[in-house]
Order: sequence, then C-alpha cells, then structure tokens
Amino acid sequence: MLFNTARYVLFLPATVLFYYLLPFKFRYIWLLAASYYFYMQWNPWYSLLLFTCTLTTWTAGMLLSGLHTQEQAGRLAPETGLKLRRLFLTLCILFNLGILAFFKYVPFGLQCLNRLFALLRLPALACDFHITLPVGISFFILQSLGYLIDIYRNDIQAEKNVLRYALFVSFFPQLVAGPIERSQNLLTQLQAPHRLRFANLKKGGLLILYGLFLKMVIADRAAVLVNTVLGDTASWPGFYIVIALLFFSVQIYCDFHGYSTIARGSALMMGIHLLDNFNAPYFSRSVKEFWQRWHLSLSRWFRDYLYIPLGGNRKGPIRKESSLLTVFAVSGLWHGASLGFIFWGIFNALCQIAADLREEVAKRRLALWNRILPQSLQIKNRPAQIPPFGRILYKTCFTFLLVTCGWLFFRAGGFLKALQILRDMLRINNWTVLLDGSLYAPGIPRNYMRILLLSILALFVVDYHKYQGRDVADLVLGQGWMFQCCIGCILLFTILLYGCYGTLYDTNQFIYFQF
Repeated sequence: MLFNTARYVLFLPATVLFYYLLPFKFRYIWLLAASYYFYMQWNPWYSLLLFTCTLTTWTAGMLLSGLHTQEQAGRLAPETGLKLRRLFLTLCILFNLGILAFFKYVPFGLQCLNRLFALLRLPALACDFHITLPVGISFFILQSLGYLIDIYRNDIQAEKNVLRYALFVSFFPQLVAGPIERSQNLLTQLQAPHRLRFANLKKGGLLILYGLFLKMVIADRAAVLVNTVLGDTASWPGFYIVIALLFFSVQIYCDFHGYSTIARGSALMMGIHLLDNFNAPYFSRSVKEFWQRWHLSLSRWFRDYLYIPLGGNRKGPIRKESSLLTVFAVSGLWHGASLGFIFWGIFNALCQIAADLREEVAKRRLALWNRILPQSLQIKNRPAQIPPFGRILYKTCFTFLLVTCGWLFFRAGGFLKALQILRDMLRINNWTVLLDGSLYAPGIPRNYMRILLLSILALFVVDYHKYQGRDVADLVLGQGWMFQCCIGCILLFTILLYGCYGTLYDTNQFIYFQF
C-alpha cells in the first residue's frame, strides 16, 4: 500500500479513528494489526519474514536482559555473562543479516563469482533465478538490530511485551522506508497514552499534504525527464544528461523526503513523533555537513553501531579515514547489490577525506609559518567569523555539484553503466539546448516545466527556513485560520492539478522502497 494511493487515504483515517476510540490498553494491538495489514498488501508471505525478525530479536533481547540481571545479582560471573551475551548477540545478528543477504545479495554474489570464474577459466554457476526483495527488509532489520545492540550495551531495558515490541518493528508509517527509529524514542512513545489533540491532526495533515506535494508534483514530474534522458543517453547526450542529473538530485531528495514527511504526519496524527530524516541537506557547505543532514536515521545508525566500534576518530587519522571508508562502502552496499552503489559510498567518503586532508595541510602550513616568522608577525588564531555571501554560495554550489556527481553512480546502478553515461555527457557540447526549448522534448511540456521550477523554488524557500532552524509547519500553523486554510488548499489543488500520476494514473513507487 503506497502513501500516494486512494487506499491509503481511506486506511489512515480509519486507523486513526479506531486508535482513539479504543481503550488505551488495546491501542497497540490495533496498531499492530493495522501495520501487518499494511505490510501484507505487497506480499502476505513476506510478513513471515517480518515476524521472524521480530521474534528472534525479541527473544535475544530477553536473553541479554536476563544475563544482565543475573550478573547484577551475583548469580553469574561477569566474564561468563559477557561471553554468553556476545554469543547470543552474534548469533542473532548473523541470522538476521543472513536473511537480508539471501534476499538482497545472492544474485550479486553469484555474478561476482562468475566474473572471477571467467578470469580463472572455470565453468560459471547457474544464476538464472530471481528473488523478489521484500519491501522494507533493510529498514526493519537495522531497526531491530539497533534495539538488540542497545540492550547488549545496557543502554535500555528489554521490552517484555512481545506484541508491543512487534509494533515497534512494524509500525506502518515508517516500516518500509524509515526513518530507522531508536527504541528510546519510538518504543517509549508506544507505551505512553496519547490523547486526541486537534493540533496534532492539523500539523499531521499539513505534513502529509507537503509530503505528497514533494512526491507527486516535484519528484515524479522530474522523474519523467530523468528516466527519458538517462534511459537512452545515446539519444540525449551532452547537456541533456547534465540537466537530467541535476533533476535527479532534486527527484531523489523530494521522493525520499516526501515519504519521510508523510510518515511523520501519519504518526503525528496518533500523537507519535518520528525523527525528521532530512534537515535541508542541499544547503550544506561540505560533503561532511551534507551527511549530517541527509537520511539522518541511517547516518546515525552507522555512526553509533559501526563507525564508533571501528575506532571512530579516537585512534588517529589513519584509523579514522579507514573507518570512514568502511562505513560508506557498507552504506553503499546497503543501498543496493551493485559496484555502482559501493563506488557511490566510497566517492562520498573520499570527498570527506580530501576535505580533512586539506584542513590538516592548512593547519600545518600555518604552524610552519608561525615557527619561521618573528613573533610580531605571527598569524594568531582568530575567532570564527561568518564568511561573506559569495564564499557561502560557492561552498554550497560546489558541495551540491559534488553530491550530484555521486548521484550519477547511484542512479546508474552499475559502475560500467555510470561510465557510459559520463562518456555520453562529455562527448558533445550542446549547451544551446538550455536556450532553444529543446529541454521540453524529453517529456515535460513547457507549462508543467514552469510549475516544476516554481515548486522547486517553494522547496528552496522552505528548506532555507529549515536550515535557519525554523519549522515552517509551525510558522504556518501559528498564523490565522484563513492563512492556514489557504496554504492547505494551495497544496491540495497543486497536487490534484499538477501531480504526476503515472501512465493511466498508476501511482509511482517511492525510490527507497527498493532498498
């Protein structure tokens, strides 16, 4: 069941209505049933995978919590308890990651083996079978493993109610594409009673409308040009590809940000606050800052459960950069079983490493000059000042272009395919297509292009306020009722009149559903 369908328009109000009508002690059971119904709309059999992940991690969490209790009571030696906890944690992680690897990486692994066998002149393995990737499997497995690791670290207590924990894993607004919630946030809220508040309904509805606006008016409309050009770069070379890549940067942001915003709005209607997954990432002034603002739940998961355990920045620069490379390579592999995704992750890591090296060289050069020059001429450390507007604009645009170059490998899906797109982009200099109206040929008519550009401008304004630390939804709801109604109606009618519904009004799936 997609967020941008009529079925969800009926499903969400019915779920919220019965949620508030039921007594508090039965609400989590109702949400659990609604979440499993929501997930079973794709493939009922894959709900067994969701149940298996839930049951194994809940059982392992109870075992880890029991071992902690026995150690504190003195009934178990700390060394023995630590070994048992590591054993249970490792077995559960390997089991769930094995499920993920089977569905997501077996075909890719067989292809890599066949390439190796071809070099060794060995017979190839049969890989003519196809495995349908269960929707959201990467997200709910990471979320449940994060819960388990938190128990192992003794940061949280295990949830004794298996049904409430099952709701934490399967909560439908964030089940299939995040955000990847922590138990300290979501599980705690699922245990608390929530009263019906009109303010939550208003803000939730506004967030849903804005999310649909991002998805249907911007992302899906930009996808028309992106799919046309990048699907046949030989026919659309040069600056057509440049514009398509710029539009893809907008498309993937609005597609994923739109999903996350709808998820936040849906949960808020029930009084539950989910993490805001994006914080104006395209206003970043470095690739490092970009990853502090893009897909925050995934970035924080890898930081806390992979980067820091690998050593982080505590064990010297070499260990830091190698840990960074490992984390981003794994992040690329998490997004998809392809060398293109892995290179995309490594590219982002290399951009950050290059920036760190540049900063380190600048510090050492300054220190060298201060040793050579007399004390009266030495350059003192000055308090940080706000750089001029031109420098801010340069850094922001340069970061955006770097990120867009990385999106080339992400969108292509394969390393060789990305190189082919790059070759077609550079083989002809047809910059005149920017002025002669040829950009309307790949599928977006002139009027719709104008609406798309105006919509991107509106996104720019909203994200600028967000970058400055202001919540635009709260700003709108802080105005009079007439202004609130006007904003809601503008969003609604823009979606209805200019939203992209696909061929024969088939809804377009969210990009991150494939991960």
